[in-house]
Amino acid sequence: MNKYASELIGTFVLTLFGCGSAAIAGQYLGTLGIAFAFGLSIICMAYAIGDISGCHINPAVSIGMLVAKRMSVKDFIGYVVSQCIGGLLAAGVLAFIINACGTLGGIAKTGLGANGYEAASSVGLSCGGAFLVEVILTFAFVITVLGVTSSDKTSHLAGIVIGLTLTFVHIMGIPLTGTSVNPARSLGPAIVLMGTNDLAISQVWLFIAAPLVGGILEALVWKGLHSSMAAPENA
Repeated sequence: MNKYASELIGTFVLTLFGCGSAAIAGQYLGTLGIAFAFGLSIICMAYAIGDISGCHINPAVSIGMLVAKRMSVKDFIGYVVSQCIGGLLAAGVLAFIINACGTLGGIAKTGLGANGYEAASSVGLSCGGAFLVEVILTFAFVITVLGVTSSDKTSHLAGIVIGLTLTFVHIMGIPLTGTSVNPARSLGPAIVLMGTNDLAISQVWLFIAAPLVGGILEALVWKGLHSSMAAPENA
């Protein structure tokens, strides 16, 4: 249960501070500032809960770990449930904070940092384009997670490397989709916005499916690369 509680807390922090920065201060921070808010959240949580749960705080990371046979099905289910609860609680708290601010215009105006495509994309990215972008960004992010945590030589740097990687995928992704690469981070704001901005909940399927596809593809490629490297030694 400590692992699941850690995943809930970590996802809560990531969603609250990442989406909060986009919703409350995005006009001042810009793309780079929001990207660093997400990245720094990962760094903080990696060193806070990494030794307890591994600090996945993302179903796409967890499914990559599952496919790579680095976690059990039972833990995968527990992690994903905890992550989604954490994301939902963070979105609820963020909504309360925004609605308590007299000049922000409420959650309908700020959007809670929800992801989107077509009319909800800053550049009008199509549905197909958004799916491809999220798969690629998630692939790049999760393969970094698997790589940096697979060796004792690099694992002590994992928090910094993973945080900076999340930052760099956000730099490209924010204008396109708002950058999900994390179904739990997308689901929470979309649910809380229901009845206020139904576009977010109608599009959230993409930001659940595409990151999971990216996580699975990445794990298969990672396993293939490592098996091909080990082949000469086993021959």
